[in-house]
Formats: sequence, C-alpha cells, structure tokens
Amino acid sequence: MIKTVTSDLETFTNKAGKPAMVLVTGATGYIGGRLIRELLSHNYRVRVLVRDAKRISDYPWQANVEVVEGDATDPAVIAKALNKVDLAYYLLHALMVSKDFEAKERELAEVFGKVAKENKVSRIVYLGGMISNDNQLSPHMSARAETGQILRESGVPTIELRAGVVIGSGSASFEMLRHLTERLPFMVTPKWLLNKIQPIAIRDVLRYLIGSATLDKKINKDFDIGGPEVFSYLEMMQVYAEVAGLRRRIIIPLPVLTPRLASGWIGLVTPVPVTLAKRLVASLKHDVVARDNAIRDLIPESKDGMTDFRTAVGLALSRVKSLEVETRWSNASVPGTPSEPLPTDPSWAGGSMYVDHREFVSGDSVEKIWERVEAIGGSNGYSTATWAWELRGLMDLVVGGVGLRRGRRDPKTLMEGESLDFWRVEEIARPKLLRLRAEMKMPGLAWLEFQVSKLEDGRSLLIQKAYYHPHGLAGHLYWWMVSFMHGIVFPSMAKKLSGGKARKVSNS
Repeated sequence: MIKTVTSDLETFTNKAGKPAMVLVTGATGYIGGRLIRELLSHNYRVRVLVRDAKRISDYPWQANVEVVEGDATDPAVIAKALNKVDLAYYLLHALMVSKDFEAKERELAEVFGKVAKENKVSRIVYLGGMISNDNQLSPHMSARAETGQILRESGVPTIELRAGVVIGSGSASFEMLRHLTERLPFMVTPKWLLNKIQPIAIRDVLRYLIGSATLDKKINKDFDIGGPEVFSYLEMMQVYAEVAGLRRRIIIPLPVLTPRLASGWIGLVTPVPVTLAKRLVASLKHDVVARDNAIRDLIPESKDGMTDFRTAVGLALSRVKSLEVETRWSNASVPGTPSEPLPTDPSWAGGSMYVDHREFVSGDSVEKIWERVEAIGGSNGYSTATWAWELRGLMDLVVGGVGLRRGRRDPKTLMEGESLDFWRVEEIARPKLLRLRAEMKMPGLAWLEFQVSKLEDGRSLLIQKAYYHPHGLAGHLYWWMVSFMHGIVFPSMAKKLSGGKARKVSNS
C-alpha cells in the first residue's frame, strides 16, 4: 500500500470528471521520484519524460506509469510527452551542465512552454528556487527565476513554487549540510553562513506541489514556500548536530573564504559534485527568506501543521533512525514517508552507511549452509581467522564493552532478541536471513547480515554483508582504521559458512 502525506488534498480532474493525465518531467530527480508516488496515490494517470528509460527500471512506481523517452530540448519529444496531458509538472534543470547552464535552462523552458500551449495543457506547476531578499541573484537563482517567467508568459497558467533549502534524505542541499556537519567537528567557514535561510521539509514541498494542481486556473503567479522557522546556515548545522546526537560544532566564520574556495572544500569533504556545490554555495551568499505566506491561504496545511526543522532532519535520517538497513528500506515496496531514502536516490542519500559485501556460490544445500550460519560465534567461532574476532573482543573489554564473554545460549540455534558474544540477534527468518546488531563499543552502529537462497541451477547463494553507520568524524576514522582487518576476517568467514569450496561472486 502506498502511503501518502497529501491524502486530504483534492484531485485535479479533466473535463470528463476523471483524474487528470499528468506529465512529470525530471522523474529521475530527487523531487520527481517522490512526487510520482504522491500523484499515483491520488489516482492520477501519470506519464514521465526521461532521457533514458533504463534509468527508471528500478523505481518502485515504474510499472504504474507511462514512459516517454527522449531529449527535453526536442520539440517533437515534448509534443509526444504532452499529448492529451491536462497537468504538467516542470522539474527540469541544467545545474550539472558545466558551461552556460543558464542558456540551457532557458532553452528547455522555451520549448516546453511553447509546446504546452500548442497542446492546450491546462496547468503547469514549476518548482523553482527562492529569490534572495536583496534581489542580488546568483547565476543559479537568476536561471531559476527566468525559467519561471518564461513558463508564466507561455500562455499556459503556471504556478511557480520557489523553495529554499529542501530538507529530506537525498536532497543535494540537505546532504551537503549533513556531510559537512558530521565530518567536521571544527571548521572555518565563510562569513556569509550567518545569512538567514528558511528551510522547508520535503513533505511540505510535496504538499504544495500536489495542492497547486487544483488551484483556480486563472492564477498565473509565483509563490515562495518555506518552513515555519528561519535560521542561519551556521544555526542549521548546530541544530543538525543536536538532532544527530553529535557534539556541538566549533564553527568560526571568516570573511576571506570565497564561494570558489568554499565549493572546492565542499566537493572534497562531501560527495556532492563540485559543479553542483559551486552553484548551491553561490545561492547562500544572501538572505533567502519567504516574502510572504500567501500560498498558505490557497493550500491548507496538513492537520499536523508545517514540519519544523528538527522533525524534518530526524525524518531525513530515518534510514538508521530505527536501525533499518538495506534489506528493509531498499526493497520494492514504497517507503513510509517522503523523507526516507529511496533505492533510486543518489549514493549519498540517507545516513552514511559503509557496506562490506561478499557473495559465495556453493554446492551445499540451503539447509546445510543455514546450519553453519545459525551456529556462528561462541565456542564455534567465526572463521579461520577467529583470532581476529578474539582480538576485537579483547579491545572491546579494554574500553568497557562486553567483549566475547557472553558467548551463545545454545550451540546450534538462536532466538530473536538474544545476545551472541558482542552481538544482538535483531532478526532471524529460517533458513533465509540472520541479522546481528553489534553491541560492542564503537563510534557508530553496525550490523552483520547473512542471506541464503537457492539458485536456478540447484546450487546455493550466500550473501554476507557488514553494515556500519558512522557517528561523526570519529566514526568515519574508525571504519577506515579497521578496513584492513575486514579484508582478513570477512572473506574467511563467508567461505567457511558457504562450505569452503565456494566461488566468490562479488565484494563491494
């Protein structure tokens, strides 16, 4: 069942009184992927325009939408995509284009607006960026504003929603904030990080996008959308640290750091691409606060009101908030909230998660492999490198942890919730899945997981994964320091469990 945060909003209908045909551009982007889920929950017929259809093959909603493949600058492709469309969501941008991205954005908007008019589209909804209060626009802001103006002047009624920093796992702005705060307990920053910003939660952005569909067709206007609070970027970093359970960051603003130096540093410290970081940083040089709250008079708030920043950050970190790792959040079902990571988000989405991944194919039966998996630890040991686990247990004892002294309750069977050496059995589903959560002392959270399945050729597959969610800079340093040990213990363990004659399939 698809869960939605916009279920109380009306659905835009066509002349026949049926849910409208909706086109979503930018479907492979952060906003687009979540918007499509909301639209489907409202029974809209959804069509998506993508450059390469293969890029959405893993999306959970892929089978429920119509796909048009092609270049968004080609009028013929746009005409095909807009044919018999009632409502179009314009989420195209060219931020990753290295040269003259403003001209590219202009071209995209002009083609789209012209063809939308020719196809008698009833409404365009465009998500742009909030304009700085002093009207001194960065190239990014200027391009976003010009796109909105082109669409509004196309002859098709257009609602332009101007958002500031969007808070949600996978949002480039949020991931930049997250990585800087987590990895740098001490930092020297540009003085303009003291400027005011009005962040907004992704769930509230989606509410405005869905609600804009049913506004009076005569409205052809831009609206600022922001959350209930205003912060400086520096304050946002400190609040993030508080929510994430990190120590207060030592941040010293200096006037000498230029946007070029700052974006280069961001590109080094975070996984956000430098080209994107440079344009995001340039937009932070000025106060970016909503001019008014006029949109709230047209689109009602949810019964719970606007999402505050602390709540939005907590939801964005939900990948590890409930100790949920990959086997839960990245399956084919649709996650519970729009703030959670999707399998199709950028690799840096959600809380940082390191993974050691081993796969072995074996001639032994699933049941035989499972017997070895369930008997892991205690006096049975872990692998031919059990000495390494004993060393880790001794290290844990030295720092006040439980070490390996707890052992096993039973030499052959495990129960969900019981202790096993310095692990806790978090989930067991015989003979397919065993997940252990680490209770050793470390600057982060860790799991060890085993999956066993039967292949079509009659052989068995063992998948062994070690997950680690670092806590602050110390957490990242810890993973890098013990990585060499992983190369010793994890291959040995997987080989022993799979039968000793297995073939390694992959390691990541």
